[in-house]
Amino acid sequence: MIQPFDQLQKFSQDHFDATVKVMGTLSRGAQTLAADSAEFAKNSFQHGSSALEQLMGARTLDKAVEIQTDFVRKSYDGFVSHTAKVGEFYSALATEAFKPYEGLVPKSV
Repeated sequence: MIQPFDQLQKFSQDHFDATVKVMGTLSRGAQTLAADSAEFAKNSFQHGSSALEQLMGARTLDKAVEIQTDFVRKSYDGFVSHTAKVGEFYSALATEAFKPYEGLVPKSV
């Protein structure tokens, strides 16, 4: 009678430990993502400010269109690159975060 209780208690403790590990991994991931996003925002702002300064100094309409086109192209490329990086990060985070549960699934089935 005591053996099933001990097994249930160990099973619950294993799941609790795995959940604590997952939460730690997700927390570190959120911090990394926040830092990366803040850096991206800072760089985007600097890039936009630089483009605005160049536009203010443009002497001709052709030069202004060239500056604007360059700004839009670089902004788009940066956004696509950052989006791909974030997608890869989330994929790696999900894989890493749920590793503690991999060993528990066969125990419960």
